[in-house]
Amino acid sequence: MSFEQFGLAPALLAGLEKQKFGEPTPVQVQAIPALQAGSDTYINAETGSGKTLAYLLPLFQGVNPNVKAAQALILAPTQELAMQIHQVACDLAQHSGLDVRSASLIGGAAIDRQIERLKKKPHILVGTPGRILELIERGKLKLSELKTLVIDEADRLLADESLEMVKKILRASPGRRQLVYVSATEQPKSKEVMEQLSPQLVRLHTEDVVINPNIEHFYVVVDQRDKADTIRKLIHATKTKKAIVFTHRNETAEDLASRLEHHKVAVADLHSTYGKEVRKQAMQNFRSGKATVMIASDVAARGLDVQGITHVFNLDIPSKGKDYLHRVGRTGRAGTQGVAVSVLVRPEVRLVKQFERDFGISMREVILREGQMLEVGDDAAAEAAPSEG
Repeated sequence: MSFEQFGLAPALLAGLEKQKFGEPTPVQVQAIPALQAGSDTYINAETGSGKTLAYLLPLFQGVNPNVKAAQALILAPTQELAMQIHQVACDLAQHSGLDVRSASLIGGAAIDRQIERLKKKPHILVGTPGRILELIERGKLKLSELKTLVIDEADRLLADESLEMVKKILRASPGRRQLVYVSATEQPKSKEVMEQLSPQLVRLHTEDVVINPNIEHFYVVVDQRDKADTIRKLIHATKTKKAIVFTHRNETAEDLASRLEHHKVAVADLHSTYGKEVRKQAMQNFRSGKATVMIASDVAARGLDVQGITHVFNLDIPSKGKDYLHRVGRTGRAGTQGVAVSVLVRPEVRLVKQFERDFGISMREVILREGQMLEVGDDAAAEAAPSEG
């Protein structure tokens, strides 16, 4: 399969080649023709499968540069995800040489600057629902020329308080625009809302293999008080080059960051209580390699795509399989090998069997011994103490 089969503009094909996108992924093979046909479409595919490019390419193909107005709007649940999508759009425009302009409109940033950006008449807008709605209500954002509205992470945006904001934005857009829903998971509530908004919805699902086979899964059992120190030892034992550590609580993230920094580990702390500029700098440090470990919650890190992540550590293991799927899907990308290690207390071991059953994976127990991570059952591990704690 090749991108040429979709009838994309030569400039877009050249831009993809410059960015070294060789062949379309399975989700792109399904989604691009459906979106080109103008159908309301639901794209359901695992993290890291290429969903963003799957909808951006048809958007770029459909933009008329001579129409000085917003023709596509992409909604995202977090500032970080919106900025990431915006960057992918900017990169595609730059490498293709197309006069397609994108603007980010997110909460936490100066609204006056965003109003100035809108005066330049960008073709593609990427933003969080709260800020988009605020600009509409102020009369600063008009959607009269909108062709396509993308709802990324639809399982989150079509629930609770976000849903009402999304509905208000929809009412401010033309009635005959295309709706595109994107998500790695599907919730009953979001499914019901999508069917109400789009009675003729085209549903696209990739294959049922939901976890990348290039990822190895391990777990270690310790006392609760030893979890943070175990993460530090694991980072050393696995010779981690670039890792994400997931936690549930902000205070846990702060404690872990302090411990790691004390042991000279370069940390980027992305947990949700920090302001936009602090989180932005943390992401820049992590992407550039100045920081080798990023500490994050599911909310802060969901949807983020950072290349070269070798390890994912769960200091707090999620109770739901879909959250485990989101987390570990950040490693083992583009044909590389990845490692996921969960730090558990004994009652949490039941989740191992649940994830093994749900996803058809093997999660192997390990211990730490003399600076090494050893698999339980190995000859060396058999002689080791239960754990270094």
